[in-house]
Amino acid sequence: HVQLVESGGGSVQAGGSLRVSCTVSGYSYSRWTSSTSIRYCMGWFRQAPGKEREGVARTSGYGGTIYADSVKGRFTISRDNAKNTLYLQMNSLKPEDTAIYYCAARASALCSERISEYAYWGQGTQVTVS
Repeated sequence: HVQLVESGGGSVQAGGSLRVSCTVSGYSYSRWTSSTSIRYCMGWFRQAPGKEREGVARTSGYGGTIYADSVKGRFTISRDNAKNTLYLQMNSLKPEDTAIYYCAARASALCSERISEYAYWGQGTQVTVS
């Protein structure tokens, strides 16, 4: 049973920084090792009150990264495959970044823009910028 657990959310003033983390468990070790042949696309998504869930950043199994225009230059996605952990470093935060942040994994090394193609989701962590 795959589980993704986010942590690190909280409240911060505009201009501040936060780092959220996502730890993955439940996959067999052979799938989540640091082997270059077996890595999954993982991403961060967010959902603000009254809005649809949107992609923030994602990293493919080959190491490529993609960012939403609204966070380029401010957010950095990274992964530590040895720790089965995904990170999102958020700098220069703005009130419009306020949302619940979710991590997700797609059962493919390639990423997709389609949220529906991410089969595994965490429970979310609240980020509030005032």
